[in-house]
Amino acid sequence: MRTSVMRARLMRAAALVTIVVASASLAACSSNPLADQYRAGSGKNYIAGDGSVTELPPQNRGAAIVFSGTTIDDQPLSSANLRGRVVVVNFWYAGCAPCRAEAPDLQAVYEAETTAGRPVTFVGVNVRDQAATAMSFNTTFGITYPTVTDQLGSIQLAFASNVPPNAVPTTLILDAQGRVAARVLGAIAEPSILEALIDSVVAETTP
Repeated sequence: MRTSVMRARLMRAAALVTIVVASASLAACSSNPLADQYRAGSGKNYIAGDGSVTELPPQNRGAAIVFSGTTIDDQPLSSANLRGRVVVVNFWYAGCAPCRAEAPDLQAVYEAETTAGRPVTFVGVNVRDQAATAMSFNTTFGITYPTVTDQLGSIQLAFASNVPPNAVPTTLILDAQGRVAARVLGAIAEPSILEALIDSVVAETTP
């Protein structure tokens, strides 16, 4: 039953993933959206991605990402303690409008994965705010998965040589070995896209 549900979710979201990737590819032919936003100097204080999806087959994932931090409720968090699970890592900060827009969807997918008892967990990485600001954001949007602050950029640096989080927000999916398996650059367009990416990575290790 679980396998059939997973296949159905993958098929349902496949078209959406294809559309997002194709749209990003077409846009890249004429301009680089990140570079354009840097040059524009709009003053919005973040560089927004275009929602493009990158997936890496297992043979192209490189080494496991090693990172650690302290959650906003003062608990240690380490990549070593997350091994064996698929980990969704979302980079964000409170003043980022796309981050606020996608927050409810991230929480909804997290709750669905948790309720189903699947080997999946989420981690939020706040790239700018103090712990109190991040905690207020999480309270407002009902975020219940762990959040660490990364004002000094050490966690972002850990990902820089693999599939870097070049925009805010960016969501990375790590496989059970801690390697980057997928990236959504910018806000997630539809929860089903994230669900399909998670399903694909979970399927690698789930009978």
